[in-house]
Amino acid sequence: MATGYGVERIDRENLPDGKVLCEYCTAKCCRYFALPIEVPDTFKELEYLRWFMLHDRASVFKEDDDWYLLVHTACKHLQEDNMCGIYDTRPEICREYTTKNCEYDEDWTYEFYLETAEQVGEYTDAVIQPKGKSIRSRKPTLLPVL
Repeated sequence: MATGYGVERIDRENLPDGKVLCEYCTAKCCRYFALPIEVPDTFKELEYLRWFMLHDRASVFKEDDDWYLLVHTACKHLQEDNMCGIYDTRPEICREYTTKNCEYDEDWTYEFYLETAEQVGEYTDAVIQPKGKSIRSRKPTLLPVL
């Protein structure tokens, strides 16, 4: 099955002898980075998140109780064949990363994911009560008893 990046996909357990899983991958790990961020629990902190989302290719997700800023951008040394152009001099974080538990066959879904400034605004309105205002609807007028 083709992956859309010109790479033929195989199952991890069917990797031919002498081959490396990266040869069949679309280089998912080289197309983004995620940085842990503090849990935003004030209006000001949520405004920072909204500012992040105003920038192209940024999103925020939560995994367990940890929050992350996710930046969707490819490494500038990723080659057309999805291999590393600076493999011998790659950063230590890349050297420590292995294909043993990599995201090769992962299909991501997040329980909590924000990708627009408007979503952050809606989230802020839902979790931060504006000063002097209730997030509850006004109490309806009672109907007359007949």
